Amino acid sequence: MQQVFDRYLNYLTAERNASRYTVRNYATDLLGGTTEKGQKGFFQFLRLKNVDTLDQVDRQVIRDYLGWLMEQGIVRNSISRKYSSVRSFFKYLVREELITTNPAETGVSPRRDQRLPSVLSVEEVVRLLEAPDLSKAEGLRDRALLELLYASGLRVSEVVKLDRGQVDFDTNEIRVLRGKGTKDRMVLIGEPAAQALTAYLARGRPELPGEKSGDALVVTRQGERLIERRVQKILEKCTRAAGIGKRVHPHILRHTFATHMLDGGADLRVVQELLGHADLSSTQIYTQVSKSQARKVYLSAHPLAKAQKEDEQVEQQIN
Repeated sequence: MQQVFDRYLNYLTAERNASRYTVRNYATDLLGGTTEKGQKGFFQFLRLKNVDTLDQVDRQVIRDYLGWLMEQGIVRNSISRKYSSVRSFFKYLVREELITTNPAETGVSPRRDQRLPSVLSVEEVVRLLEAPDLSKAEGLRDRALLELLYASGLRVSEVVKLDRGQVDFDTNEIRVLRGKGTKDRMVLIGEPAAQALTAYLARGRPELPGEKSGDALVVTRQGERLIERRVQKILEKCTRAAGIGKRVHPHILRHTFATHMLDGGADLRVVQELLGHADLSSTQIYTQVSKSQARKVYLSAHPLAKAQKEDEQVEQQIN
């Protein structure tokens, strides 16, 4: 099993161009681990059931595995993710003709608890973007980085891989490289983001050593390509400076980009393309966020809606 598993991880990296975090999550779901209480992997379950070869796994084994996870109190979202990892692994085995059918293909995945992604308000975004000190090279870089994340909806893993040559300032387009065998995609940025990037490249980037980073777009003060963990630190610093009382991570800016696009009337298919989602269902969650935001604004702004809400609260207190 181990040799097949190792080949599967190589396939995820080389052919599917999966990020190292995706590969790590798949590995944890299948192999299991001891860092999280009760977070058992699929292979651990097979050993408990004395299943020695993968061709012994049938639909009933998959169902027993899901039941085993439920008995250990694993939340439904985690079970659903683990099921997806198992299904993907067996799909690979069928592709490689190591087995004939995918036993997880016709199984029933546990319904996820629908949790709407957290987003920032427009006012919070403005405060965040204005937080960096533009008198310093690092401040120019941080402003450009934040503008880029919000304006493009790019994943942080995509942003840190960008080179200067991938940005076309004539058209305000960025070419995102997707890897071998996968078509690159184009994303757009607005004029404020383009101006922030131009200012950073003209005045900030030259002050940051570049020998170690080559053509990297965003770099550290040592001149090395920025890594994802460092982006999170920058975001935490700017969040504190902006006085935003919530934890903000790079993916929140991606969520915020999509939600604000839909709030502004963008077509769902366009947002899907800009985000790089293969499946429209991944983008549709943002329509729910948009509706949720609209409801909050309506209840807080409409005088009769507010009065009705207050009446309901009084009635609840009486009862």
